[in-house]
Amino acid sequence: MRAVTARKDSVSYRSGPQNAADSDFRTTSRSGGPPTARSTDMGNSATSKAQRSGLVPDAPSGPRHDEILTDDALGFLADLGRRFGPRIDEALERRAARQRELTAGGGLDFLPETEEIRRGEWRVAPAPRDLTRRIVEITGPVDRKMIINALNSGADVFMADFEDATSPTWTNLIGGQVNLHDAVRRRITWNDPATGKSYRLGERLATLVVRPRGLHLPERHLRLASAPMHGALVDFGLYFFHNATELLRQGSGPYFYLPKLESHLEARLWNDIFLHAQEALGIPAGTIRATVLIETLPAAFEMEEILYELRDHASGLNCGRWDYIFSFIKTQQHDPSVILPDRSQVTMQQPCMRAYTQLAVRTCHRRGAFAMGGMAAQIPIRNDERANAEALDKVRADKLREVTDGHDGTWVAHPALVPVAREVFEARMDGPHQLSKLREDVRVTRADLLAVPEGTRTEHGLRLNVRVGVQYIEAWLRGVGAVPLYNLMEDAATAEISRTQVWQWIRHGATLDDGRPVTPGMLNEVMAEELDVIMGEIGKDRMATGRFDEASRLFLQLAASGVLEEFLTLSAYDLLSGDPS
Repeated sequence: MRAVTARKDSVSYRSGPQNAADSDFRTTSRSGGPPTARSTDMGNSATSKAQRSGLVPDAPSGPRHDEILTDDALGFLADLGRRFGPRIDEALERRAARQRELTAGGGLDFLPETEEIRRGEWRVAPAPRDLTRRIVEITGPVDRKMIINALNSGADVFMADFEDATSPTWTNLIGGQVNLHDAVRRRITWNDPATGKSYRLGERLATLVVRPRGLHLPERHLRLASAPMHGALVDFGLYFFHNATELLRQGSGPYFYLPKLESHLEARLWNDIFLHAQEALGIPAGTIRATVLIETLPAAFEMEEILYELRDHASGLNCGRWDYIFSFIKTQQHDPSVILPDRSQVTMQQPCMRAYTQLAVRTCHRRGAFAMGGMAAQIPIRNDERANAEALDKVRADKLREVTDGHDGTWVAHPALVPVAREVFEARMDGPHQLSKLREDVRVTRADLLAVPEGTRTEHGLRLNVRVGVQYIEAWLRGVGAVPLYNLMEDAATAEISRTQVWQWIRHGATLDDGRPVTPGMLNEVMAEELDVIMGEIGKDRMATGRFDEASRLFLQLAASGVLEEFLTLSAYDLLSGDPS
C-alpha cells in the first residue's frame, strides 16, 4: 500500500527549537537552563505584551491569578487564538452543516474517502513510561481538595477536568490552573476551614492528565479582536505553557484528554495546535500525548481516522458513555423512529453500546493505542450497607464486562471505587495493559452502531430526568460542576441526557408505558411536583437561597423548545454572567 499522508494546515513547522527572538512567549531561565513559562521581566506594567497582543482579561483578579495570567502566557494564548480560532469556528460550522444534512434525510456511515487509512498498516507512537499503566483512572474537577485526593487515591491516572465536571466561572478556571501549577510542582496543600483537616500529597501519585473544555465552549473573560477566546485554547494553553517544561524535567509530560470531537478533521486541528505549541516553547514534537473521548455518535464512525491524525501524539481512545447517549439522541433528533427508553435502561448491554465499545477496543489495539472503559459514577452509600453492597456489585459487573472485552483500563468517579475496579481488572490481566488482545473477532457495521436501544418510557423515568436535570443545572449556576445526586456523581453529560431525552419525547409525541403522551403540559405539572420533592429533600431554606427558579425555567425552556439546543451549558453560560467571578 502506498503511504497515507495527512493534509497539513498552511502553518509551516521548522524542525528543532526556535530562536528566542522568534517568540514573545518562549523565554530562557536566568541560569541558562531550558525554556520556562515565566517571563524574566514580568513586571506589573499596564502597557504589557498582553495588551499589545490584544488579549487582556475582562474579569476581577483573584488570589494568585497574576501567576497564571502573565504577559507571556497571555501572549501565547493570543497567538493560539489568532492561528487556530478561525479553524475552530470552521469546525463548528462543519458540525452544524452535517446536522442540517442529517435533518434533511442524510445518514451516518464510515467514510469512503478515508478507507485507505482504515486499511493501512500504521500505529500510534509508543506510550511514555507513566502512561503505560492506566488500569484505573479517576476523574474530577480542578478544585484543590479534589486534586489532592485524586492524586493520592491509588489510581494510575487522574483526569483533572475543566469541562463537564467544572462550572466555568472565572474563579474556577483560573483557580484550577493555580491548583494544577502547584500540583505539578508537588507543593499543593489544603486546610479544611470547617474541620481543620490538612490535605497533603503522598509519595505515590497518579499521573496527571488534563481535559480542556470542548471546542464549542467560549471564554467570555478573554477576548481577542472583541470576540471571546475559545475555552479549549485557554485551558490547554495555560496548562501547557506553565507546566510542560516542569513535567518534562520530572520525567513526565503534558498529557490531555480531548472531549466532544466529532470528526478526524477536528483531531487534525488539535494535532496542529500541539505541533505549534511544542515548537513555540522549544519542546520536541510528539511530547504531548492525548487520549480522545469517543463520546459522540459521528466520532464512532471515525475512530481509526482520529487516531491516525493524532498518531504521533495519540495514547488512546476512551468510551465516554454518558455523552455518547446524549449525542445518540441529539444527532438523530429529527428521526421519530429513534426514541430512547428511560435513561436507566440505556445500559452498556444495549447492542448499540456493545458495538461502539468493542469497536473501540479493536481499533485501538490494532493501532497500538489504549482502549479505556467508561465511568463508574457510583459513590459510597454510607448509611445503607445493603444498598452500598448492591452498588459495588454493579461496579464489579460493569468492570468485568470491560476487562473481558479487552479494555486496558477504566474510569471511576470516587476514590472508594479505585480498589474495586483495580481488583476486577488485575485479576484478569497479565500485565499493565491488554494491547495484545486484538479482538479480530469484532465486526461492527453501520446498523450495529445505529441500533435503537429497547425498553420502556415511564413516569418515573420522566420525573427522574426532571429532578436530576434541575438539581444539576442549579448547582452548575452556583459554580459546582460535579454533583452527588441519588448515590451517583453527576456531571454535565447526565444533565444533557435528561433534558434531551425529555425534549425528544415531547417533540415526537412519545407515550409512556401507561399510554399517556409526553406533552409540555405534562412536563409543567411534573416540574411543579418535582420541585416540591426537591424542597422536601434539601429543605425550604436551601431551596430559597439556591438558583432553582432559574434552573427550572431553563430546563423547561430547553425541553419544550421547538428546536433542540446543541448544549445546555451554552445556554446556562449566559446565566453565569450574574456571578461576580
